Amino acid sequence: MKHPFFKNYGPFAIDYLLKDLKLKEIENLGNDLVHDIKDLQTADKHHLTFFHSKKYHSQASKTKASYCITLKNLAHYLPKECKAVCVDNVLLIISQLTSKFYPDATNDDFDNSVKKIEGLNFDSKIKHGQNVLVGENVKIGRNCSIGHNTIIEKNVNIGSNCSIGSNVIIRNTIIDDNVAILDGCIIGKKGFGFFPNKQKNLRYPHIGIVIIGKNSEIGCGATIDRGSMSNTTIGKNTYLDNQIHIAHNNKIGDNCIIAGQVGFAGSSTLGDNVMIGGQAGISGHLKIGNNVQIGGGSGVIKDIPDNSKVMGYPSKDLRQFLKDNK
Repeated sequence: MKHPFFKNYGPFAIDYLLKDLKLKEIENLGNDLVHDIKDLQTADKHHLTFFHSKKYHSQASKTKASYCITLKNLAHYLPKECKAVCVDNVLLIISQLTSKFYPDATNDDFDNSVKKIEGLNFDSKIKHGQNVLVGENVKIGRNCSIGHNTIIEKNVNIGSNCSIGSNVIIRNTIIDDNVAILDGCIIGKKGFGFFPNKQKNLRYPHIGIVIIGKNSEIGCGATIDRGSMSNTTIGKNTYLDNQIHIAHNNKIGDNCIIAGQVGFAGSSTLGDNVMIGGQAGISGHLKIGNNVQIGGGSGVIKDIPDNSKVMGYPSKDLRQFLKDNK
């Protein structure tokens, strides 16, 4: 499937990709072409993927990718149809390879393609305030409103009956119908992904996008980062309070309610009907089940099964928390 926003400069021959990074060739390499780079779940034939943690062994065993950048001690989890390319630092190598396929994804400077909305083909379909700017490759449905000083940068699709507040910046985002984005939000910028280095930190390309489901509301001052390899998604009828940060690759389910100042580290998944109290923190790479309730100020550092109520730091069963804090 073609990327909706970023240009893919592939395909590349696998031997070229590996030799250019000074990686050793694998057996029976041949002259195969790699058409794209994907995560374990979405990769298909002629795709390159990566596998860096045993936590993802289930997805790795089912991947349909032709090649996988991985660690030597993880290679045995891969299906025989997927050839392992073993390296010392998976994320560093995959970052360099992603930059070859999608070099434009590393640039998050201001969008110099924007123009004033007056005179553009959106003007008759939407209500807008003063100093609204719109970039290239933007689609906006009917009966939308956009507040003062808002910038809809390049690569944005907005459905019908949406309300976009003032002082909002959006790029690399798909928004469904009947969504409200309140004042001061920043949506679709690159996430906090880089490799520390004493001389110069190496930025990880973010080729994912943000997808916001219908009938949702994003509170004032919220920041939602686009995904690095996969997308950052907000489900249907999910309400985010003010001052919330959702980092790259998070998947928020349907009908969730998340109170103010909650922070999400990257790549966690929330089920449906999740409720989170204010100032809670959700660590990265976690799975939060359906119908979970998380008390305000909690620190979630491990997976939470369906229908649980937790509170505290580290978060624990609500009854146990109340018992321990009598």
